[in-house]
Amino acid sequence: MCTYITVTTDVEGSAKGPGGKWFRVTDAAAYYDHPVHAMAEHTLNVDLTDPSAGPGQRIALELTASSAQRLIDTIQQALDAAPDELKVG
Repeated sequence: MCTYITVTTDVEGSAKGPGGKWFRVTDAAAYYDHPVHAMAEHTLNVDLTDPSAGPGQRIALELTASSAQRLIDTIQQALDAAPDELKVG
């Protein structure tokens, strides 16, 4: 079953793409749906993009629900451990 529910947000950062080239990312989208490549029925799909640079400026993740939750928890732990004065922006 497809939900077609996509959640988006603006982001500020960089991503490393194919060939080891870094590029700016300005947009993030997350949706739970059928993956393109991952060997699972459904995955949490996350796209990090810079739409102004065309469709090739994209990093895509396809994670199982349990892997996605572990990543969320890990990101939260890393943010919680960082001193507040370093979390600017």
